[in-house]
Formats: sequence, structure tokens, C-alpha cells
Amino acid sequence: MSRGIPLAERMRPTTLDEVIGQTHLLGNKEIIRQIVKNREPVSLILWGPPGSGKTTLARIIAQEVQAEFIEISAVTSGKKDVERIVEHARQNWNLQLRTILFVDEIHRFNKAQQDAFLPHVESGLITLIGATTENPSFEVITPLLSRSRVLVLEPLNKEDIIAILKHAVAEEKATKRISDEAIDYMAELSGGDARVALGNLELALTMAKKVDIEVVKSAAQKRLPGYDKKGDMHYNVISAFIKSMRGSNVDAALYYLARMIDAGEDPKFIARRMVIFASEDIGLAGNGALGLALSAFQAVERVGMPESNYILFHVATALAKSEKSRATTDAMHNAQALAKQYQDAPVPIHLRNAPTKLMKDLDYGKGYEWKADFKHQKGYLPDELKDKKIF
Repeated sequence: MSRGIPLAERMRPTTLDEVIGQTHLLGNKEIIRQIVKNREPVSLILWGPPGSGKTTLARIIAQEVQAEFIEISAVTSGKKDVERIVEHARQNWNLQLRTILFVDEIHRFNKAQQDAFLPHVESGLITLIGATTENPSFEVITPLLSRSRVLVLEPLNKEDIIAILKHAVAEEKATKRISDEAIDYMAELSGGDARVALGNLELALTMAKKVDIEVVKSAAQKRLPGYDKKGDMHYNVISAFIKSMRGSNVDAALYYLARMIDAGEDPKFIARRMVIFASEDIGLAGNGALGLALSAFQAVERVGMPESNYILFHVATALAKSEKSRATTDAMHNAQALAKQYQDAPVPIHLRNAPTKLMKDLDYGKGYEWKADFKHQKGYLPDELKDKKIF
């Protein structure tokens, strides 16, 4: 083990064949493979989420085409840094050595800073590879875009992350120390970011001799929020109030309401909970309930106590007597569970907005028609969710 060097850096691929994922760019006939094969670098804008391999691919390209690789970050560098690099590139040019300038987070450079690259990219003095997590159509100036190829990197899928983690575990000779379930859970937590996954793995291995899901949770700090243990009665009574309304028991609902008011509970707190209840537990069974509860909250704000008693008891009675439906609530939970499980599922290309020529060339919005109730033949959910039912 190399002391002081993060695991993610130690595991960084050094050849294209070692790279996991991004097959749409690395196949035998794809652009990056052809650049390496022909040893003819071109200026690129690598657009993709964190941890998808932008820096790795830039370094490999420079190594394979035998160019000097200079790496800067737009966060910490300025126009003077670029001018020094251009001068260095001129010296390389005289030595017949190519220069690849990698600009991480290129979208952080302003227009003037980006303009500084133009003449040198155009002359071939430097080959620019910019990395960005933001849409280059909006963040990179048009002249620079026209002189570069924009390559879109996708988030690594779960299988890719598992493969990366297993390779790292083998390299660290830790196969017997970590369970497959822990690796699987670590991949889920990564959000398609290999750097995050490897960082969590490295920390987990330092925390325990045997790494299971609980260790991973601790390392990744993905914990359930804690609860305030003070004022238990406060929470117990409001809970009983809500459950009584949910069970359509008017007597119990009014009893617990009276207890809260008698104890000096903030009436706006009670009214807020009734607003939530109107959507959560009544929902589609009584669409007017939300408006009634919201009116109660506004009235309590404006009238004040003790007169707001009438408003609170009136609306609590109405909500308790109302028909109940948790259809939208259940649908919300289903949607949230899927959003967590598939939080990085790419939005289908045909549903993406396409305000620029670049995005249209990438088939953004293809086949979509702006008319009421238009049903796209490819559907509206990401491919992974096409068979999922939420509502």
C-alpha cells in the first residue's frame, strides 16, 4: 500500500483497457479509442457527473499519444496561469512535443478566461481537454465549443461500481474482510461516482476488520436522522391527534386537540399539522380538505387565541369526519423509493430540453410534439423504470 495516496488515486486506470464503463466512448470504433489508436489528439469537452472518469480518460489520452499532460482547475487557476502554460507549450512545440492542457471544471472560467484558449487551440499549439459537470451549451463559449468535440459521459451503473470495488478489494488483499452485501450496498450509496465508492471502501477498511453493511453505513454517514428525546408528551399527544383523525374518531381527535391547547401548544403548529393531514390522509377523497385546512392556518395567524379555538375545533371535526384516501401518499412513497433506488437514471433523451444546436445534434427532444396529451411512443420514464407502477 502506498502511504498517503488515496485509494481512488491508486486504483485510477492507466490504459483504456482498464477503464470500466463508458463503453459508448471506448468501443473499438468509438472516438476515444480511435484517438488513442491514431495517436492524433483532438480538443475535447468531457461532460459528465462527478466520478465518471473524465480526468482518468484525459490522462490516458495524453499518455497514449505521448503528449505532455498539464492539469489545472478552473477553481484555483486564472488567466495568468494559462499564459504561463501557453509559453511552456511553445517550448514543447520547438522540441516537437505535444501539449495537452486539461482544465477541470472548465465551466468555472468566465468568457474572457475561455477566450484566452482560442488562438492556441486553433493553431494547434495546445490540445485542450475540458471537464465539466454542467451543460457545455450554457457554460462554454460557442467559439471554443466549435473547435472541440463534446463527449457525454454517463454515470457509472451499479454493476460498474461493483466491478471497480471488487478490483480494489482484490488489490488491497481484503477479499476475506468484506462481504458481498457490503460491496453491493456501497455501490448503491455511490450514486454512480467511483471516487465516492472507493473513498467509502477505504474508510470502511480502516474502521473494522470485518466490513458489513453497518460498517459501510457508518463510513458513508448514511444514517437515519435522530429524534429529539425531550418533550415526549408533546410528540405523543400530536401523534394521537393525527391518528384519531385518520381513524375518523371525532371524539378522540377533539379530546387530544383540547389537551394540546390547554397545555399551551402553539396553535399554528396544530394548524400546520392539519394542513399536512389534509393532503396525506384525505387527499383525493376530498380535494377541498386542503383548502379548508390552509384557510384554518391563515385564520389562526390573523385571529389569534382564544378565538382561534373555534377554527381549530371546526376544522379538526371536518377532517376527522372526511372520507380518507392515501392513494397520493402511497404514490409519493413509491415515487420516492424509486427515486432513491434509481437516483441517477438518465432522463430519456427524447424528453430532454434542446435549446441549443449541440443538444439537438445529440437527439435531445427527438420525436416530442408540443401538444396537449401528447403520448410519446417511447414513454416518459427512464428505461430502468418502464415496468414500474407508482400510482
